[in-house]
Amino acid sequence: MFSLLIVDDEPIVRSGIKNLIDFNELNISNVLEAVNGLQALEIVKSNDIDIVLADINMPKMNGLDFAKNAKQYNRDIVIALVTGYDYFDYAVSALRYGVDEYILKPVSKKDIEKVLTKLIDKLKAEKVKNEIENISTDKEAEVDSDNNYKKQIAKVIEEKLSDNSFSLSMLAEEISLSTSYLSRIFKQYFGVPFRDYILKERIDKSKILLLSSDMRVYEICEAVGFDDPNYFSTIFKKATGYSPNGYRKHVEND
Repeated sequence: MFSLLIVDDEPIVRSGIKNLIDFNELNISNVLEAVNGLQALEIVKSNDIDIVLADINMPKMNGLDFAKNAKQYNRDIVIALVTGYDYFDYAVSALRYGVDEYILKPVSKKDIEKVLTKLIDKLKAEKVKNEIENISTDKEAEVDSDNNYKKQIAKVIEEKLSDNSFSLSMLAEEISLSTSYLSRIFKQYFGVPFRDYILKERIDKSKILLLSSDMRVYEICEAVGFDDPNYFSTIFKKATGYSPNGYRKHVEND
């Protein structure tokens, strides 16, 4: 539902608009009145006004000056100015300064309903646009959050890979997440469960050490987080088809 402010220094005009229009049909639930632009501006500042229908020629503050000030205070408000032919060019120029629509006098019921419908459609379109933008922003924020967690996880794993006691619960504590939640998102981020990922990282690092250093197998075993050289050799052969020393010789002779 929308709120409407009618601004005109003639009571009969304000009363006529209120009596002519079926506001419920237009989803307008609240209709307020002001006798000039100055009073209208105070109402805008103290109430949640969606739509304004204002005469352009008023005492104390005319419709255009009111529109400029109202838009500065609430950029989402939509405003239609009612003007006579003598002010037609003035009204057209006003569209460049934030006024959304104008109506030429004499004003009929059909004219008012038409302009109010246009203004309401504009409000609805803007609302949809904002919702889409908010959804996009939320998704971007979610992606950023995912990327940050993924980077944090990868960094901790790299630092702790040589620790044979390193576990999912230790990782969760390092990045301040619950173990159960981390377990759920880990596969989402890395494509495999934590245990499989750690094993692959250890095997990959051991390959690098075998080919880039003169370290003995038991030293490499410790460096990549295994506490049993025999178990390390068994796992390594299962992953590569070679024992650690066999892998070293195979690649060097290839």
